[in-house]
Amino acid sequence: MAYRTSFIKQIAAELGFDYCGIAKAVQLDEDAKRLEQWLSKGMNGNMQYMQNHFDLRIDPRKLVPGAKSVITLLMNYFPDEHQLTSSPKVSKYAYGKDYHIIIRKKLTEFLVSLRKEFGSIEGRGFVDSAPVLERSWAQKSGLGWIGKNGNLITKKNGSFFFIASLIVDIDLQYDDQFAKDYCGSCTKCIDHCPTQAILPDKVIDGSKCISYFTIELKEALIPDNMKGKFDDWLFGCDVCQDVCPWNRFSTPHKNETFKPIPEILSFSNKDWEELTEESFKIIFKDSPLKRTSFNGIRRNLSFIKQ
Repeated sequence: MAYRTSFIKQIAAELGFDYCGIAKAVQLDEDAKRLEQWLSKGMNGNMQYMQNHFDLRIDPRKLVPGAKSVITLLMNYFPDEHQLTSSPKVSKYAYGKDYHIIIRKKLTEFLVSLRKEFGSIEGRGFVDSAPVLERSWAQKSGLGWIGKNGNLITKKNGSFFFIASLIVDIDLQYDDQFAKDYCGSCTKCIDHCPTQAILPDKVIDGSKCISYFTIELKEALIPDNMKGKFDDWLFGCDVCQDVCPWNRFSTPHKNETFKPIPEILSFSNKDWEELTEESFKIIFKDSPLKRTSFNGIRRNLSFIKQ
C-alpha cells in the first residue's frame, strides 16, 4: 500500500495538482444530517439537482461499487492579473478556460497511469459536476478545513483551489483528517457578504448567494429585493474569499490553460454592454461564462446597472 500511495501522490504532482490527500471510502453520516437540514430549509433555492441522488452524495461506495479510497486533488487558480477595477466583476475561477474540461482530462490520464502501473482498477473521476461532497473529503484527507464561508481553506495557500475527486477500488494509506479550525473568532466573510448569505455555524444560504443568482438562476428576472446588493458582480462572487485573511498566502497559479481570457481583463462597461451574442459565443466558447448563457449575462448586466 505504501508504494501505491507514494505513486499516486507522485502522479498527482506530475499532472499539476498542488495537493493530494487520501481518505477511506465510508458513508458520511454527519454530512448527511447537515445536507438534509440544509435542503429542508430550501437553501438550495431553485437548484433542484442538489436534492437528487442523496444516497450517492453521502456514500462514495454507491458511486463506485467496491470503492475503498477517495483521492482528493486541489489545483490552484489564483490569477496574477486582475480585471479593470471599474468593470463588472467576474469570479476569478472563470477568468480562463473552463476548469471542468481541463481537470476531467487530467483525471482520465490519472486513471490510465494507475491502471498501467497496478493493473485492473475500477474508478471514476469527478470535478464539481457529480454528487460528491468534495470539501468534506478534502478535510477528511488532511488538506485543510472548511471555513465559515463554506470554502475549503488550506493553511499554506488559502482557498482559491479547484477540488477534484478520484474514487477507486483499491486500499491505500490514508491521511489523517484535518482536525483544527483556524478561522477562530474571525467573521470577515460573514460581515462582508453583500447579501447576508453566510450564516453562523458554517451554513451558506445558497438561495441568497450572488453566485446563485448570476449563474444558477435560470429565470428571466432576478428578485427585486436583491437590487443594490450585487456590488457589480456580473458572474459569480469572490467577496468571502477576497476578505479571508488566509488568502494573503495565495500565490498565482502557473497553469497556462487557466490564463485569463484577454477580454475578461480588458472589457469596460461599454464593451460588456455592446457585446453581441455572436461575439459572446466566439470569445467565451471555452469559458465557464457559457453556463449562464448570453441572455444570462445580459440579465445580470442589466440588474447590476439599475
